[in-house]
Amino acid sequence: MRHIAAYLLCIVGGNASPSAGDVTNVITACGGEADEAQIAALLEDMEGKDLAEIMAKGQKDLQNCAAVAGPAGGAAPAAGGAAAPAAAAAPVEEEVDALEGGMDMFGGDAGGGDY
Repeated sequence: MRHIAAYLLCIVGGNASPSAGDVTNVITACGGEADEAQIAALLEDMEGKDLAEIMAKGQKDLQNCAAVAGPAGGAAPAAGGAAAPAAAAAPVEEEVDALEGGMDMFGGDAGGGDY
C-alpha cells in the first residue's frame, strides 16, 4: 500500500511518470523501507495506463458493488400501521445497576471503603 501511496504522491506532486527511484525517495523520506520488487511490479502494471481512467473505472466498480450488496441498514416497513402495535406491545425492561447487591470491581462491597 505504501508503494501505491508514494506513486500517487509523485503524480500529485507533478511527476506524471514516476520512476522507481522517485517512489523509493518518497517512501524513505517518510522513514519507511521500499521494496524494489513491489515498486517494479507497480511500475510495470501502470506502464502505458492513464491514472484518471483507472480511478474512474475503480469508482464505477465500487458503485456496481454497492448496488449488488443492497441498501445498508434496516428497511422501513411497507405498511406503516402494522408495525406500530407490535412496537407498543413490547415490554420495557428496567436497567439493573451492576453493583446492586454485589461486589464492586475491586472485590469489596459497593460501600466505597477506603478509596
